[in-house]
Amino acid sequence: MRRSLLGFVFIAAVALVSPGRAASLNEILPEKSIGDAEAPVTIVEHSSLTCGHCASFHRDTLPQIKETYVDTGKVRLVYRDFPIGQLALLAAMLPHCAGEDRYFGFLEVLFRSQDAWARSQNPLAELERVAQQGGMSKKDFESCLNNEELYQAIRERAGDDEVRYGVRATPTFRVNGEKITGSLPFEEFQEAIEGALGSAR
Repeated sequence: MRRSLLGFVFIAAVALVSPGRAASLNEILPEKSIGDAEAPVTIVEHSSLTCGHCASFHRDTLPQIKETYVDTGKVRLVYRDFPIGQLALLAAMLPHCAGEDRYFGFLEVLFRSQDAWARSQNPLAELERVAQQGGMSKKDFESCLNNEELYQAIRERAGDDEVRYGVRATPTFRVNGEKITGSLPFEEFQEAIEGALGSAR
């Protein structure tokens, strides 16, 4: 019988995906980005949905980056899940299940409502409430959190990013490959972006 992920939500030891999996990570987790694909600067963000500093970045800094650089075609922002803990991993699954056109909308709602669900005594019930407000039915919610292939793919990619890019904490950013760690003010991102734009000219 197929186990339900909800049945071991707080159990840390889950088997890693076998190398012989049928679908590749890129097929299961296609790249999620906003901005012009031809932008001269790419910012890759590694974040956890339960991370307070990540939520602060999305609330306070990202809107300025988006207005100044993403909307003007200078920067493309790529989001990569780096969940810290089981709850963050389950939350990370929901935007992927919401549909391509609603991915970033779900992501932002989860960051902005972080205090309500991440610190709740019943976080799964709160996550379900957020999902339903976003148009996801109870059946869709449960089906999403029981998607073992997606669950394992998110874990595997985060593990790969830890090894390949030295991601140790969230949020971690790569601005055209240059690593920046922490929820820094807009001015510090601006300095890094302007430097990358200058190098790209």
